[in-house]
Amino acid sequence: MKAFVVEKYGKDGVRAAEVPEPAVGDRDVLVKVSAASINPLDKMVRNGEFKQLLKYKTPFVLGHDVAGVVTRVGSAVHGIEVGDEVYARPRDLRVGGFAEFIAIDVDDVAPKPASLTLQEAAAVPLVALAAWQILVERARVKPGQKVLVHAGAGGLGSTVIQLAKHLGATVATTTGTATEELVRSLGADVVVDYTKEDFSKLLSGYDLVLDSVGGANLEKSLTVLKPGGLAISVVGPPDAAFAKQLGAPSFLGLVMNALSRKIRKQAKALGVRYEFFFMQASGSQLRKLGALYDSGKLRPVIDSTFPFEQTLEAMAHVEQGRTKAGKVVVSMEHDND
Repeated sequence: MKAFVVEKYGKDGVRAAEVPEPAVGDRDVLVKVSAASINPLDKMVRNGEFKQLLKYKTPFVLGHDVAGVVTRVGSAVHGIEVGDEVYARPRDLRVGGFAEFIAIDVDDVAPKPASLTLQEAAAVPLVALAAWQILVERARVKPGQKVLVHAGAGGLGSTVIQLAKHLGATVATTTGTATEELVRSLGADVVVDYTKEDFSKLLSGYDLVLDSVGGANLEKSLTVLKPGGLAISVVGPPDAAFAKQLGAPSFLGLVMNALSRKIRKQAKALGVRYEFFFMQASGSQLRKLGALYDSGKLRPVIDSTFPFEQTLEAMAHVEQGRTKAGKVVVSMEHDND
């Protein structure tokens, strides 16, 4: 089958290749891929940023989001059948959406939301799971709380705005001039144009800040939190809990803590908290999220669609910051290009 594989870590490490179809274990479903989508995590894994924690053996197929049709099921699989349309964010060490077929653990798979096309569904799993795990599990957002989402027009930001609004929060976001209308349509109550204004001078008393920018933006985010508030970053620096989540040796936890010591110290001095976030695969959560898409509470935001043959161009489009809003999808369906 055709696939895009990481041959070696680094910017030029991905190439198109012919690889064997994946083996199907007892608890696996084999999915004929209809579409995949590009995530910043693809670049990070390609560049080897997590190679101490996620020990992929090169060459391996890249791609963290997938939607498609089940063509085979393992002997221990129940509830998913051949012919079903599904979507998934396959678990770490088993990713591989940039291919004609992928074998996925049944626990990571869910039926595709009926209201979405396969191309739309491919844009959903990673960002929707991240939004759910941050807002519902980690921060336990309640009605009336205040949430600040940075980069609200992005794939993750646009999903977090909608879910936070559904949970009853007052939502602020940062975005550029061109996407102000979009983020308002998604439910943002307060919109800060980062090209004209400094959010840290305008906002205060927030319960949660979600940072996907890092650096000085993360440090400033601590100052808009109320006492006891929480800043969560998806770009780092990582902390010991991240190493523990991935089952890494304890010394790596110490390394992660050292990397995040400065920001945690700044947070403590302000009476707030900092945590790094790395999402986990979950088919059961995708079922809950699917119901929210089908009820109209959530909708995917898609920037552009590339044919499968142009997967490398799609990755470059994201990496070079050419995305205007939402996700970039890679489609096997040529009539949708």
